[in-house]
Amino acid sequence: MEFSAPTSPRRASPLEIAMLASVFVVAACGLLYELAAGALASYLLGDSVLQFSTVIGTYLFAMGIGSWLSRYLEHELPAHFLRIELMVALVGGALPAVLSIANAYVPSGFQLLLYGMVLLVGTLVGLEIPLVMRILKRNVALKDLVSQVLTFDYLGALAVSLAFPLLLVPHLGLIRTGLVFGLMNALVAVWALFLFRGELRRWGGHALTCALVLAALAGGLVWADRVTQLTEDRFYQENIVLARSTPYQRIVVTQGKRGARLYLNGNLQFAQSDEYRYHEALVHPVMSRFGHPRKVAVLGGGDGMAVREVLKYPSVESVTLVELDPQMTALFREHEGMRRLNGDALNHPKVKIANADAFQWLQQSDEMFDVVIVDFPDPTNFAVGKLFTNSFYALLGQHLSASGFAVVQTTSPLIARQSFWTVVSTIEAAGLAATPYHAHVPSFGEWGFVIASRRPWSMPTALPEGLRFLSAPTLPLLFDFPPDMARVPTEVNRLSNQVLVHTYEREWGRIH
Repeated sequence: MEFSAPTSPRRASPLEIAMLASVFVVAACGLLYELAAGALASYLLGDSVLQFSTVIGTYLFAMGIGSWLSRYLEHELPAHFLRIELMVALVGGALPAVLSIANAYVPSGFQLLLYGMVLLVGTLVGLEIPLVMRILKRNVALKDLVSQVLTFDYLGALAVSLAFPLLLVPHLGLIRTGLVFGLMNALVAVWALFLFRGELRRWGGHALTCALVLAALAGGLVWADRVTQLTEDRFYQENIVLARSTPYQRIVVTQGKRGARLYLNGNLQFAQSDEYRYHEALVHPVMSRFGHPRKVAVLGGGDGMAVREVLKYPSVESVTLVELDPQMTALFREHEGMRRLNGDALNHPKVKIANADAFQWLQQSDEMFDVVIVDFPDPTNFAVGKLFTNSFYALLGQHLSASGFAVVQTTSPLIARQSFWTVVSTIEAAGLAATPYHAHVPSFGEWGFVIASRRPWSMPTALPEGLRFLSAPTLPLLFDFPPDMARVPTEVNRLSNQVLVHTYEREWGRIH
């Protein structure tokens, strides 16, 4: 009987290794451009689920177009690959900067440009992998070729999907991140320039083009901070004193004639000139009604303004602030100007900070509170919308003492009337009594709040001294709703439907 000698595994050639490394980089760059477009769209247009879904869908469709078009590239494949890499580098690398400039200077054309660039980048990326496979096909068996190329493609996508929110955006920002990855795409082209120097016609022309693209992207990188400053100055119309990107949001603080303003993802959160109206209305009706609250929780409100108002009650023994973004609370604990605004509330010995998702924190905590202040951003997307559902309010009720109160900021009952009363209906559906009221805040207009409790709420007879807006005689006026803000029939906002997000976007979209 004869035994055949075992075959030793085939060693990959230097060309094969180089091209597979290129696949890794190409996949990482392609996904990054897609994520950057989705992030910008969600920052500027709201409803992150809708924006990411449409951007990803458009991008994948465009990749399919690119893959189909690759059949028409029959000769000089290395030259085509090099040129496509340079085009992806330029268009993809510049995508965040170009879109930011468009939003600042030509906002009406932002969406058209967004999807146009996504289509172009997706088509070019769709051309890349088929060309790599056809180049490698000359030396690699088909089954090995497909498995190797797809493995490196998926690994590149995994690497950038983790790095994008955790490292790249927080440390580099979107514009600089796009340009860095554009440079990586261009370096793949330079690599191809040397790998295929024996096959490329007009090698000198290709080399010059590579040099020009690298110079353009490097120049953009040098000017990235200036571009960011110009676009944000134009967008916010005031001097920007602080701007930072975190894994969760873009934080911008401006300074104008009427003081500081805080923006999260381009949406105004407070204006120094009138924030006292909002925060007094949010905090004092429930705190004063309880009488002598000892344990208080503030959910959201990472700026510390609500905590500042809570600390005006000597009976308070502890305040737990639950804020998702640690960079938000760090900013308002450490920045001298921000500490002045909140009265250094976040450094008070009675205050402890938990940087966590409020929904999960309530699920895991067994603490009970006399008062809970719920100060989340408006439900512009499903991630925030879950914090306005009956499931969340039922969970919130489990953490209220028997005589405790919670208060929820609930958008404008004038501009977003149905959204406001949806929150009221949702709180009632969770088995809590809901007491709605409203206050005028000049920076926002008429703004709404809802008190949630197990016992009926009644008007407090006294308020802390030194308040600038609220007073005991005028407080009842906040609970009177004129006809144009009166209750309307609404659905309950559930995790399974998130009707509030759609209602909110429709109502606020009318004024933009």
